Amino acid sequence: METPILFTGDLVLDDRGTVGFVNDFNFKDVKRFYTVTNHRVGFARDWHGHKTEFKCATVVSGAAIVAAVKIDDWENPSKDLKIYRYHMSAHKPSVLFIPKGYANSFMALTEGTKLMFFSNLTLEESKRDDFCYNTMYWNPWTIQGGKFVGGKVE
Repeated sequence: METPILFTGDLVLDDRGTVGFVNDFNFKDVKRFYTVTNHRVGFARDWHGHKTEFKCATVVSGAAIVAAVKIDDWENPSKDLKIYRYHMSAHKPSVLFIPKGYANSFMALTEGTKLMFFSNLTLEESKRDDFCYNTMYWNPWTIQGGKFVGGKVE
């Protein structure tokens, strides 16, 4: 897989409650998972890139913009790389596969947003494969069709 892939799922509601699922996603090669939250709406995390680690992301609560770029030069990547940008929400279950060779970041769009990430590397392996870039090195964070006002998009 050379580019990010968004696996979409659905929610089913009945008298007992709701079941959310993404049946097409396969956990093959996943070794660990972790969750990440931001302290406020509109905050974007620094970009993290990996030569050998793939990541998969799902929104557990809230909504976020999740973005990825394929790195062309690990020491000095181009600022003109194609940005893969996804709107993800707990109200529409999905899993974003981010292949090795990419950097990724996310910005919370709603209060209480939490993402769960899955990785093919252990934490120790990942630490040896981590390249960090400033939040604004690539900028997919402009809210299209509105702007943030008081923690909401208008």
